[in-house]
Amino acid sequence: MFGIMKVKLLLAALLLCVFSTFAQKHTGLPRGVVFGRKPNTAAMLNASGVEAFMGKKTRISTTIKGQVLRVTKTKGGWFEIDAGHGKIINAHFKTYNVTIPMALAGHYIIAEGVAEKQFTADDGQHLAGGDKEHGIKANPKQNLTFEVTGLMVE
Repeated sequence: MFGIMKVKLLLAALLLCVFSTFAQKHTGLPRGVVFGRKPNTAAMLNASGVEAFMGKKTRISTTIKGQVLRVTKTKGGWFEIDAGHGKIINAHFKTYNVTIPMALAGHYIIAEGVAEKQFTADDGQHLAGGDKEHGIKANPKQNLTFEVTGLMVE
């Protein structure tokens, strides 16, 4: 009688282990995977603070840390990073030969590259050539863009 009870208990424990193993989500992207070149993490900013750090500058070279919201195109590495407060950073790799997986969505990453504010010229001459300096106003409704040279999954 007790032998059958032990076997049933052992079987139940075994089934519990098997089901919990299958229930774990495996994304196939281990921590530390690098796309492009390995980013320099010496002076890193949170994605939510990049725009404030830029101030009146239209471009800065930096390393940012944030969560990938979605991958829009795998070839060329096009994706969106959460910039907080409902804003998005549109990111893509500088070199088109980098391919990122769709499974990158939802992961926290560290990316090195150039952040740039979209702007409009105040005198309507943003497409005209010439040597005249035009006033540049950052458009607060536009998202930041980020040209990535290297990315690492955190």
